[in-house]
Amino acid sequence: MAEVLGSIWWLIVALGLLVTFHEFGHFWVARRCGVKVLRFSVGFGSALYKRRGADDTEYVIAALPLGGYVKMLDEREGDVPADQADRAFNRKSLGARTAIIAAGPVFNLVFALFAFWLMFMVGVQEFRMVLGPPEGVAAEAGLKSGDEIVAVGDRQTQTFTHASIELLGYALDREPAPVTVVDAAGIERRLTLDFTRLPAEFDEERFLEASGLNLYQPQGRPFIERLIDGEPAQRAGLQPGDLIVSVNGDPVPRARDLTEVIQAHGGSGEPLDFLIRRGSDELLIPITPKKTSDSGQTRYVIGVYPFDPADRRFFTIFRYGPLESIGAALSESRRITVATLGLIGRMVTGDASLKNLSGPISIAQFARDSARLGLSRFLFFLGVLSLSLAILNFLPIPVLDGGHMVF
Repeated sequence: MAEVLGSIWWLIVALGLLVTFHEFGHFWVARRCGVKVLRFSVGFGSALYKRRGADDTEYVIAALPLGGYVKMLDEREGDVPADQADRAFNRKSLGARTAIIAAGPVFNLVFALFAFWLMFMVGVQEFRMVLGPPEGVAAEAGLKSGDEIVAVGDRQTQTFTHASIELLGYALDREPAPVTVVDAAGIERRLTLDFTRLPAEFDEERFLEASGLNLYQPQGRPFIERLIDGEPAQRAGLQPGDLIVSVNGDPVPRARDLTEVIQAHGGSGEPLDFLIRRGSDELLIPITPKKTSDSGQTRYVIGVYPFDPADRRFFTIFRYGPLESIGAALSESRRITVATLGLIGRMVTGDASLKNLSGPISIAQFARDSARLGLSRFLFFLGVLSLSLAILNFLPIPVLDGGHMVF
């Protein structure tokens, strides 16, 4: 139940921010163009809160936080007093009406850029695309364990996310993907992933697995890099820098083994004995894992992020100053925009599944998970979602802003 409530809460937070900013765009530009705004509503359905401002606009927070609207004075929707006719939306010029409608998605674009800018200011840690033992198409291409994909085609890929986005387009189109890889010794090679050999039907969300591209599993020891506030490990007194030696007597030699050991013992519902090395001291600390549900599967967690500094090759941290972050935010927005438009185009032609348009449940889960990973990951989620809303709202679909602009 706590997982469900947490997902709902972060869905409300995420959509509340984005919807408010979107509708404020319509509202702000409408007012600047001399249009009278009758109602500014965040959400649909029954009003939870309402008040009338000094500007005679009714401000509403409604029960369903899946959208919102700005209602403007318009002679096509009701009688308009003669002395206010010049403030009606339909009386404004074509340019003014277009600006008012376009303002919502434009403000979402601005929000996305701000979220990415702040993310790079805070600093975000990303996996590098370092590969484990390859299989299938990846093995046939000549990839080796320890290779890092640093470019796909002519696009540099500094992270796992960037490489995955670039490769997905080639995989969906069943086209050979030219890649540049660097091995552990720093030697660069250029290879081709023959995606024409992919199965006729494969799960798009697991295309890396279908291609035999396995992410390298770091072998480092389970030092605690960070704890999640309020989770079992923090409540039990674990600290960043602690080394987990064993759980209930089972040794934990590598960070990747910690999850497996917790899953093996967590179902008992009893406290597990964690042997912790803190400096020169060894401590035995009992911790009861928390039961969670992830995509319908039961998991047990204690709320830690293990990381060995020796594994630094497999990660990268992006942190820039205010001016550098502007360029990084623009680059990130461009990359995601190109990928999103490409995916939408493939869905229209039937080359990609409509399931790529995540619904409220998936968005709620993404919001919860990104919030748990810290501020930078939540900002990335907000930026991607806001950018997606901007792109979708510019499409010429009747119920969206793009459709209104066409009419």
